[in-house]
Formats: sequence, C-alpha cells, structure tokens
Amino acid sequence: MNHRATALWPSLLGPADHGRDDLCAVAAHGVRVRFADGRELLCGSSGLWNTHLGYGNPVIADAAAQALRDASYLSVFRYENAYARRAAEALLDVCGRDHYSRVLFSTSGGAANDLVMKLARHHHALRGEQRRKVVVGLRGSYHGLTFGGFALTGDDLGQQLYGVDQRLVRHVTPNEPAELAALLARQGGQIAAVVVEPVLGTGAVPLTAAYVAELLRLREEHGFLLVADEVATGFGRTGDFFASDRWPAPPDVLIASKGLTNGTSAAAVAVVSRAVAAVFDEAGAVLSHGETQAGTPVTCAAIVATMDEMRRLDAVARGRRLAGLLDGELDRLVAEHHRVTATTGLGCFRSVRVAGPDGGPLPQGEVPGLVSAIRDAGALVHPGLHGVQLFPALVCTDGELRELMGCVRAGLDAFLGAGVRA
Repeated sequence: MNHRATALWPSLLGPADHGRDDLCAVAAHGVRVRFADGRELLCGSSGLWNTHLGYGNPVIADAAAQALRDASYLSVFRYENAYARRAAEALLDVCGRDHYSRVLFSTSGGAANDLVMKLARHHHALRGEQRRKVVVGLRGSYHGLTFGGFALTGDDLGQQLYGVDQRLVRHVTPNEPAELAALLARQGGQIAAVVVEPVLGTGAVPLTAAYVAELLRLREEHGFLLVADEVATGFGRTGDFFASDRWPAPPDVLIASKGLTNGTSAAAVAVVSRAVAAVFDEAGAVLSHGETQAGTPVTCAAIVATMDEMRRLDAVARGRRLAGLLDGELDRLVAEHHRVTATTGLGCFRSVRVAGPDGGPLPQGEVPGLVSAIRDAGALVHPGLHGVQLFPALVCTDGELRELMGCVRAGLDAFLGAGVRA
C-alpha cells in the first residue's frame, strides 16, 4: 500500500489514513470506481448517495460542458439567469405546481438547511410572530455540518466541541408523536419550523405513517412550517420521486440536494410552497441569503439534464424494481448470518445492523473496520448505525446488485469470522 503525506486534508478521515492510494479515487464510470492502487470497486453507495444514475452519464456531462462554454458563470445574487429560470421550472414540474411556486438555490444540503431556518423565522416575523425562532429536529437526524445545519443535526458529532449554538434548536425522538405534542404544548408559540427527514439518514429509519399524520395535524394546530429535508431521500431513492409524495399533505418547504445533478455539481434547492412565498411577495421582503456558486449555469444545466434523464431512463420505476430485489437479498442475509440482526430503511435507502461478539449492537468504533473489510471484498459502502449503509444506484443491474451483496457477505465473514449458519 502506497501511504504518504499529501497536501490534501480529506474529510472525516483519520490522519493515519491520509495519503493512502487505495483510498484515492482516480476515475468512475457506471457503478464502478477505480483507485490509484489499480483496484476497481463496485460502488454500493451511489457516491455520497448522489449518483442515482451512475457515474459518467454522458447527457448530463454534455449539458454541463455546453453551459460552461456558453456562459461560464452567471449568478442569482441580485440578478437572475436564464439557466436558473429553466431549472426552477423543471423542479416545479416534478415537485408539483399546485402546491409549490418558488425555488431558492443553494450549494449543499447543509447550506440549504441554514437557508430554510432563516426563511422560517423571517416568514413568521412578516406575519407579526417575532417570537417564533425555535426550530425542531429529530434525534438521530443528519442535516449537514454547516453551523445552522450542524445545530439541527440530531446526532452528537461534536457540536459542543465546535461551539455550535443550539439555543434555538430542540430535538425530539422520531416516531414518538406524544413527545413532539408535549413540546408544542409548552412552546408552540415559539416554534418556527419542524424539520424532518422522511427517512432519517444515519440509521435509515423511516418515519411512520402515524407519525407523519400527527406532524400534519400538529402543523394545523400550532402554525409552524413543516420542512421535508429530502437531501438524501429525493429523486427516486425511496420508491417515489420524493418520499414526501406519499404524505397525506405536502410540506411547506422541500429541501433537495444529493441527486439533484447526479453528483456533478455542488447544488441544493429549497422548494417553497405558494402560501409561504406569498407572505414574502405581499410584504415586498428580501430574504437575506445568497451564495456565490448557487444557481450557476453549469449547475442548472446539470439539474435540467438530470430531470430529463430521470424521465428517459424511467429511473423511479427502475429503482422501485431494484428495491424489490434488494429486499429479498437483505431478508436472506438476515436469515443466513447470525450476526446480522436487522435491516432498516426504504427502497434503495437501506442499512444493515450487525451485532458485536457479546450479542449487543456492534460498537460504532468498530464500524470502520467492517467498511474496510467490505472494501477489501470488492465494494464501497458507508458506515451506518451499528453497521453499514447501502445506497445502490437506481440504474444498477440485477447482476451488479447481487455482486454487491456478495461483497457484503464476504466482508462480513472476513470481519466477524465464520458467521454464516450451516
């Protein structure tokens, strides 16, 4: 293994692993990634859950290249640009024009969460409700690592260490409606928004239908904005274009990011309901938010091309079919491997929970070793809660999915040792 110090400081990787060629990707195509040590690995995580249509889609690449040649850079900072107008229209087409009317561009899921927290507080202030500044999230949620999104993230990832201000944030347990109702009974007049992932990121825990129904009822009772953070669940990942499409009523704001450009650009959006946008329009209010690289030609051309490719490839239906095959593979894994205790998630958004030697959940400190063992077996997966996460591309073939699961089994056996039942 070639291991040497480099100028690059990679994210969420310990210093001892910096400079490793087996962790340095050099190319990717379809569902495979080639590394500097010469190995080519099957990707079981769609990049960072964002290459839904696989790596190197030529239609998206050509659209981005043409935008760079024709316009290079244009902004939505005190201006508009034609590319952003087209992308916004394309997004309203898939989100639903009967409910949504405006699109705000951002550059990441975390930054979009920051934006939405400001949007919610400003919205209520315009309605004369200046006390509504508290934003509620769920324990175990992930909303990014920018200071606003980091405050809202429900996992302990060092918020106190970094001095993240969480005084205007509250967290409640997912799928426990009584806890949320009790908080609203105490502080309902101060709560600006409740932000939820339809499937919580790290643990791949879906919100139950009963919990969503109660969220919607409490919104009507208390007047907070309901925000669906679909950074990870959007674009067919859970069986519908957006996971909130299954809700009895839509959220007030929908955040999307990862699959937005098929991973080609730093992009995110907040899609805003007609009712929320009207409050700003009627007041002539300017929301104080802007990002230099938000809504650029290359980003917006990639968004439009990605929406077109999603339709051409019938990606949502393909993902739904792939999820059925994945369900069977995961059921078999649980039945065959005594250290695999459960699988969670929805569609092609899944996690595998593993037991430690004492029968309790695998300690989080040991999860990177399991990820490494699966990588040695030939596949890329991400760490999850007491196990690993699986996010295959929606265009993955049946054979590629079976290959992925074979690598997961081999990695589990290598890491845990002879765990398969006779």
